[in-house]
Amino acid sequence: MMAPNSTGTAASSKSAIFWRRLGSSILLWSLVLGALFSGNATLSDYVFLLVMLGLSALGLIEFYQLVERTGLRCHRNWGVLGGLLLIVCSFFYLSGRSGAEVIPAKANDFETSFLILFVLGLGVRQLVSSNPQHGLIAMATTLLGLMYVPWLLNFIQKITFFPGIDGRFYLLYFLVVTKLSDSGAYAVGSLWGRHKVIPRISPGKTWEGIGGAVAASTLASLVFVWLAPDRLAGITILHALILGILLSCAAIVGDLIESLLKREAGIKDSGAWFPGIGGILDLTDSLLFNAPLMYLYLRHILTA
Repeated sequence: MMAPNSTGTAASSKSAIFWRRLGSSILLWSLVLGALFSGNATLSDYVFLLVMLGLSALGLIEFYQLVERTGLRCHRNWGVLGGLLLIVCSFFYLSGRSGAEVIPAKANDFETSFLILFVLGLGVRQLVSSNPQHGLIAMATTLLGLMYVPWLLNFIQKITFFPGIDGRFYLLYFLVVTKLSDSGAYAVGSLWGRHKVIPRISPGKTWEGIGGAVAASTLASLVFVWLAPDRLAGITILHALILGILLSCAAIVGDLIESLLKREAGIKDSGAWFPGIGGILDLTDSLLFNAPLMYLYLRHILTA
């Protein structure tokens, strides 16, 4: 029999978790955006770079810990080094500090070249490994980590330094829409969630929560474009509606994919960096697939 105050206690607990999650997200992204809009280009760029490096390195470490918890092998140090090099080299090109003309197609060519060299290096790393067993698995998990964390996060840099526009406002738009999708899903799912989506992977995800995510993200997208139309050239009300729905759905899928990884590793959170959220992967799971979608929409539709 349920205790008389158990419902109230559960609601209070969910409310506390919600506000901790929201507070942690606001604090981190306020630091990032505060630096970007500080008016000091050097400060803005290098604080941004440090945040990107921190997210990539810690996210990769958490990913490889998940891999190891499942009993699989990986080359953790090689993966982290590769992720940091990808972020740094991309930053110096995309920000214009390399002196070369910033062209999106060339940035993509650089990433392709980097991935080829990374895979080649992985092969050499495995050849000299003192433990040659399960080499295919070790190479595959290491490459997956690079693709899942720093390569996907690198699209945030591509948005921020997109040539011909002030990418900071598109980054701000992308973060607001994505994070309000997370908040909408958690708030609505906690209050009214009854119908589970995939309970074997994520018991807390409900269809009601998904509805809240889509509604919150779409409303945020429409309001943002209405308030700052001159800052988001090319984003009409129709684009705002499409992006609101698209980004919310991709955020949900990204969250479920991370839940799948954690479920296989037998843990609830990827880390304990942020109260109410967990680790770096828990913080960025909804951004990882949204960043490429936002960039592709920006490049091929809004600025085509």
